Amino acid sequence: MHNTVLKENTLPRSLVLLMAAGTGFGVASLYYAQPILSLLAKDLHASDRAVGMIPTMTQLGYALGILLLSPLGDRHDRRTIILAKTVLLSLALVICAMARDIGFMLAASLLMGITATLAQDIVPAAAHLAPQQSQGKVVGTVMTGLLLGILLSRVASGVVAEQFGWRIVYAAAALSIALFGVLAWWRLPRFVASTQLSYASLLGSMQKLWREQPALRQASYAQGLLSMGFSAFWTTLALMLHHSFHLESSVAGAFGFAGAAGSIAAPLAGHMADRRTPSLVARMGCGIAAISFATMSLEGFFSRHAQLILLAIIAVGFDFGVQSSLVAHQTIVFGIAPEARSRANALLVTCMFLGMAVGSVLGSMALARWSWMGVTAFATTTSVGAFCVRLGRVN
Repeated sequence: MHNTVLKENTLPRSLVLLMAAGTGFGVASLYYAQPILSLLAKDLHASDRAVGMIPTMTQLGYALGILLLSPLGDRHDRRTIILAKTVLLSLALVICAMARDIGFMLAASLLMGITATLAQDIVPAAAHLAPQQSQGKVVGTVMTGLLLGILLSRVASGVVAEQFGWRIVYAAAALSIALFGVLAWWRLPRFVASTQLSYASLLGSMQKLWREQPALRQASYAQGLLSMGFSAFWTTLALMLHHSFHLESSVAGAFGFAGAAGSIAAPLAGHMADRRTPSLVARMGCGIAAISFATMSLEGFFSRHAQLILLAIIAVGFDFGVQSSLVAHQTIVFGIAPEARSRANALLVTCMFLGMAVGSVLGSMALARWSWMGVTAFATTTSVGAFCVRLGRVN
């Protein structure tokens, strides 16, 4: 199969699931370190400040990879790009597993972030392979894998590291990526480049794409605002649970399972986008997220035990809304300029991760200054803002 481009009217379910797994394992690499930083500091004889740079270097690498490498999917065979990043990501994870000092760990983390962007090569590939009438559903299924990777990676990392040591976390991650690479080499078809622009022109065309496509800007702004509230919640949850409920960080990790339940929104949203319109699904997702975050303000009317249950329900609700909107926005973006799917997706995802970074900082500031109600107000405001952006007309 890998020597030709798929031309069938149907896409094999097994190939869709393989791409979903690839996005999940790829993006999970960004988050393995977060719950095990204390173990890394002790074993690598590094300060808390130094190991705190590991997630920073990973996120920096991811941002660079999205902006500088993801657009290459429009210029070259996506299969080749995915396979190359698979090899390099596996290598970066092996280096992390073998690292003996913080310097090697930071360098490997930067490489890990850059090559983990293979997830953002797989999603446009799935959109390209999917028949037009089921594109939203296919993208939604693949996005489910990505979202589960984000939400469950911290939980898996903490459990494995506690039982077997942190090095096993990276070794197992390298093995998972290598296995995906073998299966991708076997199953993924080749892709025909949609443009012959030079690399410099390719990057320059992203500015033109942003300027000339208001629907792309609208989707990016709305998803960026939703990502602020999403990130603010997850960044501050562990601290809030510790101070208000005297619970350990492992409980915050367990909330990842509640958030993961919201990931069922991805295929449902994709199916609805195919049957209705992605714009309608995006508005619905923004509305659900805003209502869910606003519901957090009612916690004071419940017992402490009921408050935890309410938080779990809210996590399912807002995650359902955020992920529904993301699938709808990607469906919109992929339909704007089929020949520039990788570049359009890179712009959307860049705005999304910028929103996450800003939300993390402002959410922490809100928690410190106004406690959990400040986080609630911030997340609700950004979600309402995203809903207002989606109500605007695209000219």
